[in-house]
Amino acid sequence: MTGERPISANLGRFLKGLDFPAQQVDLVAQAKENGADQGVLEILENMPKREYASMADVVEMYGRSG
Repeated sequence: MTGERPISANLGRFLKGLDFPAQQVDLVAQAKENGADQGVLEILENMPKREYASMADVVEMYGRSG
């Protein structure tokens, strides 16, 4: 098991309250508001600056970026 699993499992909690579609900057802002740790924030900050249609879209790109 990798170290990424617990972080990605918590991604939904860190993005709770976010409305989709959402921009990359919105993901970062919501994660900060919900107390995401620096590792999660770094991944979100480095994700492509585009619109994300759904949580599934975010999770897919997050997995590629981590």
